Amino acid sequence: MNDRRIGSDFDVFLRDERLLHAAEAMAAKRVIAFQIAREMETRKLSKSEMASRMHTSRAALERLLDPANPSVTLSTLERAAAVLGKKLRVELI
Repeated sequence: MNDRRIGSDFDVFLRDERLLHAAEAMAAKRVIAFQIAREMETRKLSKSEMASRMHTSRAALERLLDPANPSVTLSTLERAAAVLGKKLRVELI
């Protein structure tokens, strides 16, 4: 164990290991996938119906809802948000 990390926070560890960006991206994808799934459940939308309304395949929707799959386009996210009566907001901070 490296003593210089004792007492530091996890973000510092991830930054030092050059993993912070990937971890933050994966966390964001998990949150978005969870929010979409929750909205679908609230609106009682099946995956087939959601995919149809998005004008996409069920496989593409499965990729969108898979929190471990990072390959989702902004266009797909925007279509999902629109079907759910939501807006997608992306910002640089």
